[in-house]
Amino acid sequence: MKNFFVMWFIFVYRKIHFYFESHFAVLMIFFIFDLPKTLAMLKIGNLKAGDIIAVNDEGIVREGTVVSVSHEENQALVDNGVQEFWYTPAEMEAVPLSEDQLMRLGFLKEDMDGAVKYKKDSFRLVTPKKGDFSNIEMWWREDRRHFSFPLGVHELQNLHYDMTKIPLHKP
Repeated sequence: MKNFFVMWFIFVYRKIHFYFESHFAVLMIFFIFDLPKTLAMLKIGNLKAGDIIAVNDEGIVREGTVVSVSHEENQALVDNGVQEFWYTPAEMEAVPLSEDQLMRLGFLKEDMDGAVKYKKDSFRLVTPKKGDFSNIEMWWREDRRHFSFPLGVHELQNLHYDMTKIPLHKP
């Protein structure tokens, strides 16, 4: 994926440089600072009511809960703690999964030889290294899943629901 963006950037660089030589620096800065936002935004299809996400509310990033999703308008109604408002994918981002977030969701922590196990009812989540949520194993009954990349809180909520059929919300 990274190679695609590098090749695309080189292609755009050559085209813009040829046609807009005097304005190239301004355009390059726009692309460099806007590209990470495009890659980090959430997809509306991955959101469900009750998911915890972060929203950019006029420059202030707040944690919020998805109230409903409009696939037609490509927006999500989010309660950001102050008000409910419709946000576009560019204004939303994942809240990284962390020990603090798991505690807020009602998980109990159990230390084991450098690894940490988090428990909620019969659902289990293990990180091989304390504080490293880029390598996670989770299971419920015989359904076991392993992720070797960081998850967002909303992704854990959706995985928990897929496995247990019980929504995962803050108590």
